Amino acid sequence: MKTLSKLVISIVLACWVVAIAILSVQNATPVSLKFLTFESIQIPVGLVLAFCAGVGIIGMALLQPLWGLAGSLQTRDRSEDDREFFVDDENF
Repeated sequence: MKTLSKLVISIVLACWVVAIAILSVQNATPVSLKFLTFESIQIPVGLVLAFCAGVGIIGMALLQPLWGLAGSLQTRDRSEDDREFFVDDENF
C-alpha cells in the first residue's frame, strides 16, 4: 500500500512540475512583485510560479511532522481528561 501511495504522490508531483514548465515557457513576460512598499526586480511569471510551488512543497514537508506531533498530544490529553471526568459510580 505504501508503494502505491508513493507512486501516486510522485505522479502528482511530476504533473505539477510539467504544468509549471509549460506555464513558464508560455508566460515569459517579466513582472515585478509588490508587497507594501517593497518591489522586486522584474522576473518571468513562470519563474515566480516555480518558486512559489517549490516553497509550498518544502513548507508542507516541514510542517507535516509538526502537525502529527500536535495531533498525538491532543489525543493523549483527551484520553487523560476522559479518565478524570468519567468515573464509575458503581464502585461508590
